[in-house]
Order: sequence, then C-alpha cells, then structure tokens
Amino acid sequence: MATAAAYAALFDGSVPPHGVDLSTIGEFLRCSMGLSAWKQYGASRWALRVNPSSGNLHPTEAYIVWDRRVRHYAPREHALEERAAVARWPHRDDTFLVALTSIHWREAWKYGERAFRYCQHDAGHAIAALRLAAAMLGWRLALLPRWSHGQMAALLGTERDGDYGDAEREEPECVAVVTAGDPSAWLDRDPEPLAQSARAGTWRGTANQLSPDHVPWPIIDEVAEGTRSPGARSTPGTPGTPGTPGTPGTPSPPSSPGARSLVLQRRSALAFDAQSALTRDALVRMLHRLQPVGPPWDAIGWPPQAHLALFVHRVADMTPGVYAYLRDPAVLPEWKAAMRPEFLWEETGENLFLLVPIDCRRAANRVSCDQDIAEDGFFSLGMIARFDAALEEYGEGMYRRLFWETGMIGQVLYLEAEAAGGRATGIGCFYDDPVHELLGLQGHAWQSLYHFSMGVPVEDTRLTSEPGYDWERSDPSSSSSSAAR
Repeated sequence: MATAAAYAALFDGSVPPHGVDLSTIGEFLRCSMGLSAWKQYGASRWALRVNPSSGNLHPTEAYIVWDRRVRHYAPREHALEERAAVARWPHRDDTFLVALTSIHWREAWKYGERAFRYCQHDAGHAIAALRLAAAMLGWRLALLPRWSHGQMAALLGTERDGDYGDAEREEPECVAVVTAGDPSAWLDRDPEPLAQSARAGTWRGTANQLSPDHVPWPIIDEVAEGTRSPGARSTPGTPGTPGTPGTPGTPSPPSSPGARSLVLQRRSALAFDAQSALTRDALVRMLHRLQPVGPPWDAIGWPPQAHLALFVHRVADMTPGVYAYLRDPAVLPEWKAAMRPEFLWEETGENLFLLVPIDCRRAANRVSCDQDIAEDGFFSLGMIARFDAALEEYGEGMYRRLFWETGMIGQVLYLEAEAAGGRATGIGCFYDDPVHELLGLQGHAWQSLYHFSMGVPVEDTRLTSEPGYDWERSDPSSSSSSAAR
C-alpha cells in the first residue's frame, strides 16, 4: 500500500490510524529502512536507503516482532525473513515491536574507532525515520526503556553464537512498541517473559559474512560493553505525546508536499552551489521542528540534551554569524555561562540567539574537517550536548542516547531540507577541540557530537538513477507493492 499523508501531518498527529497487517508493516519499513534508489556510474552500481548512514555503509539492522514471530527485515529484497516462532505473544493485533541492532564492523573497516559513534548516529536517524513512518500510518512509536541488553539479545537471537559462526556480530540497540492505539501501557511491561519465550522458540537461519579480514578494535568492544542498557534502572523518563496542529508562532510552509514522496526522495548532498539562500521563515520552521513536541520526539523518554551552534551563511533577512539555538529554553543560563563572555546573546527569534555577527564560512569549514560543504550552503551547525550532567543523571547508557538524539535531529533536518527545495548532509568528521575553543567551552560539560549542513546541491550528472525496487518502475504508488514478503 502507499499512504497519502501530507508531510506536515507527520508532526501533528492528524493522520487516521491504519490497521496493522503485513501490507501496512511493509509500508512502515519501506518508508523508514528500505531502499530509496539505485545509483550507477560506469560499471559501479550501489543502493541508497531512506535512512542515511555514514559512508552509505548501513550498520543498522531492523527486526519486527509480531504475530508470534521474530522477523528480520531485508531491505534489498524488501522482505521479512523469519528468525523465530515464539509461543508468547499475549498482545493486541494492532501492536507490534520493532528493534534495531548495529554491526560495528560495517563502519569500523573504514572509520576505525569512530565507528561506534557513527553507528549510534545511524541508530538515531533510524529511530526518527521509524517514528515518522509510523506517523504516516497514524501509529505511535515509543522506545521501551525497561529492555536490558541481555533481554534484547534474547528476543532478537543475537546471543545465539551458532547462528553467526565467522559472520560479524550484531549489537542490540533498542526495542520500540508500534501501535495504532496508546503505547503507554507498554512502558512498564516486564520484558522478561517475552525474552524467555524467544529463548525457547524455534529458530532458523544463519548470518551472512560481510568480509573475512576482520581487524580487531578493542576500544569499540569496551565502549559497547560499558554503555549497554541494564534495563529499568536506566529508564530516562517517559515518552511524550503528539503535538497539536497549528502550534502558535510556527510559520506554515507555502505548500505541504506528500510525506511519502518527500521521504523517499531524501538524499545526502555531496556539494552545495555556494550562492543560493534560504528564507528566514523556512529556517525558523525547521528549528521549530526540533522542539520536543510531537513526532519524532514523543518516541524517546528524556528531555533535550543537544542544542545547536549555527554557522549562518546565506539566510535572507538574517545577519551572517554564529548563533545558538536552544531546544530547551531552561538551559539558557547554563549554556550562556559556559560560553565566551563576550558573546552578544541577542535574541533574534524564539530560542534563537545571535552570538557574534561575522562571516563565519571559513570557520565552519575549518571545524568540520576542512570540508567545503560546511561553508557553501545556507548554514551549517554543530550539535552540542550536555554531556557530563546527562551521564551522571541517567547512567552510562545515556552515552548512546546522546548520539541517538543528535541523529534524530539530523533526520528531521534532512526532511526539512527536502521540503524547502534544498538538500542536506550529516558531517561525522569534525574537530571538537576547535569547536570548543570557538565557543569558549571547557572540560566535558558540553561536547560537540555531530555536525550538519544544508544548501542547494550541485548534482553529479554523470550518475544514473533508478527506483529502489523493480516494482516501482511501472507504478510508484501501487497499493500492493510495498507489502513486506
């Protein structure tokens, strides 16, 4: 099936709920974890996905638990592969679980020890993509914080050594409930009975090996072990509720494109034209989407920890310079005290402050690993997180969640760029010490975790493009084509 929801409706909870069956689950996965296109240059051909990934390496795997089955999603085939039959599923027909794992080696072979945080960014992108795909179908999605690492491993079979052999292992990240009803009853549900039922289930299938030449990265294993969720004791709060349509003070876009087409057209820009500008209203609208109201922020259970340091280059009616954007206004005194005392903190919009008026293009380029894409667009930014305090309050598992949160910010901005007629890209390589020096930050109280940029892309005309799936060539809106097999 194909949904007809408007893009703006993803954020206001106004889409009537669809029923839950293989067809709608297929659409949910198609619009979050599926292939968006095939690209080709000469003899080289590669796939792009709806959810972005560092280096297009895609370490994130998705699982569906529904109808007494644990199924793995295979995006290339758009199919659900049955992993296990479980006896215990005493739940409503309009509810299922979705879970994510990471395969660290998919990033580590290229990026080394940076792979762990890149995997966490990707998990955050995937969480937001799943939440917005659920909204497209009128469903709710909420992370389930009571699930421990061991219980997730039991449910998904990642603890089953014999199913992996020499193949790369998967690291459980999170389990979420997806429902056409109210997810709140699931938040305090004991996960152990379902985990035990999965352990006693009938399992099938073995993992495929990516490559035989593995290089050990002990630091990745150590960080993974040190940040695993112990379950209920690390619960960081309760997922929120959807926002309401027409939030005061939020400019409406001139038109509301179809959500499905916009989600499937998302791409990562490789270069910007260094001349096009964004309207101020468009930027304000984008920033408002990052406020913790409604999807995708109702999927997580902690208040905003990541805020933005913006390098504004080409936004009409805005002075170029360095800005701060607060996703929680209560953090203003704390963040202001941590930054350079000479900053202006001139309020130029709701929660948006001009710190210093300056041509900051070269500075943006420099702190983002000397990449032109950070200075050639409308703006670039660094996501700066409350680090020490968050870990002290919520425990070591919050380390992963901070990267999830920044990945979720990135996913929203990716879609906002497409809706505004532009394009965006996440920047995983940056120099955190120069970022801190520029802002005046010291120690580990605040940490730069992810960079991002947006502009009008320079397209590579040498590449050819084809739809993600053969059945989309003749009928992109087929009502039966997206059902997961």
